[in-house]
Formats: sequence, C-alpha cells, structure tokens
Amino acid sequence: MLDPRKLHLLRELARRGTIAAVAEAVMFTPSAVSQQLSALEREAGVPLLERTGRTVTLTPAGHLLVEHAQAVLEQLERASAALAAVRGGPSGPLRIGAFPTAARVLLPSALAALSRAHPALEPMVSEIDPADVSAALRAGELDIALVHEYDFVPPVTDPSMETEPLFSEPMYLTDRPSLGAARDDPWITNKPGTLCHTMAIRACQAAGFEPRVRHHVDDFDTVLAFAAAGHGVALVPRLAALSPPPGVTLTELPLSRRTLAAFRRGYGDHPAVRAAVAAFHTALTETTP
Repeated sequence: MLDPRKLHLLRELARRGTIAAVAEAVMFTPSAVSQQLSALEREAGVPLLERTGRTVTLTPAGHLLVEHAQAVLEQLERASAALAAVRGGPSGPLRIGAFPTAARVLLPSALAALSRAHPALEPMVSEIDPADVSAALRAGELDIALVHEYDFVPPVTDPSMETEPLFSEPMYLTDRPSLGAARDDPWITNKPGTLCHTMAIRACQAAGFEPRVRHHVDDFDTVLAFAAAGHGVALVPRLAALSPPPGVTLTELPLSRRTLAAFRRGYGDHPAVRAAVAAFHTALTETTP
C-alpha cells in the first residue's frame, strides 16, 4: 500500500526540484525526506529516483506515480471536505492568505461577515504574494487564498490548485491620459518578480516603449503617495485607488486585474472554504462602489 504522505513528498520533489527545497517546505530534515522517498520506492517496487552525486531526478516511473499521486491526494481532499460537511457547520481554524490590497480593503469586512455567520470559525490571515500561494496550499500552510491575475501575464497554473473567480477591476494610470503619453516619464512599479511588475512592463511594451523604472514599491498606498509628490507615474488597480491622495488624477485603461479564491483541488466543497468564499462576496458588496 502506497503511503499518501510519501506521495505528497514525491509530488513536492517534482515541483521543487531538490530534496533540500522539499525539506524546507515541509519542515523535515533533508535526511528524513530522503528516507521517506526511499521507503516509497520500496513500496512501489520500482526505482522512482535517479541519484547522480547530489542531484536527484525522477525516473519515468517516478513521473508516472506523480500523476497518480495528484489524483489520490485530490480524492483525499474531497473525502476531508465531505467528512467536514457531515460533522456540521464550519468550525475551527481557517488559514487565509491574501495579497496586501485585498487584506487591507476586503478582509476586514469579510472577517466580520464570517464572524456573524459562523462564530465557531477561527480565521487566521497571512499576507502572501500570489506567486507563492500554490506552494503554501500544497504544504497545508493555507486553506484558502486570494490571488490575482493580470492582462499580459499568464495565470499561475498548478494541477494541485483550483480557483473560483470573485471579481474583475480596471487598471488606472496616474497623471497621464494614456500609456503613450507616459513613455518619457519615470515609472513606479512593484518589485521585479511580482505579477504586478510584469504586468506594468508588458503593458508599456504593448504601447510601444520600455518604461524607465525609477522606484520599486510594492505597497500601492506608497505608490500613490510617490505619484502625488511627482516622483513618477504608475499603474494601480481600482481596489487600491478608491481614495487617491490629493493631486493624483487617474485614467482608466482597457486593462484589468482579476481576483480569485484559490484552494487545494478537491477541497473546494469544504464548509469552511464555502463560508470564506461567501464572506468574500459579502465584503465586495460592502466595500466597493
């Protein structure tokens, strides 16, 4: 019988590439991860890993087992969700991840809605970049998360994660009537490696120029403060621009950011997840015009 916990480690190895990275993600020692994977090979009866020095790669049988592991782990999530529904209403800890804008604008109202509807739930919020959400969900560090995707940026895909759309919002340009009019301005963008930064760069490229980035700032309130002080132009989503500072003009562009709820595949029918999604929708009606 194959152990699901060991299958989880094999799937993480396929995602992360090294035993050290898997060990860090699951808070094991590398030696413990190696021992568990060796035990899984014995259970499977075929070599799953090929070791060359310090490098470990999956064999064809290893890749095949990862595909089946995803289906097995998804069914276990469905079973967990079904059992939770039988036990009654949502209760206990609910670990929620959110990007900063959503945490500031939506979550206060969402948490209040959760408290009213399900007082036995114990929501715990962590700010997280959407690019890190799938790994946190797989590791069991989060139960549900708010993520976003932008025009010009391919969405993050992970077969172990599924999403449910919540809302779409337009993007605004500060202090200029069009992207083309901002080609010679200094720019304020989020830090490289974030979806927001990639979107800004590609939107400018689509308009025919390479932006001259002067400042890298992740917090949109700070971005708008910089723009108000004349330190550059920026692209900001509507959720971050509900109350712009004096002196900032905003031009709506034909670009959008979409926010989604993300959770482990198979876990979407868990009562706590459904309660959180309902609370997100309630918060949207209370906080956005």
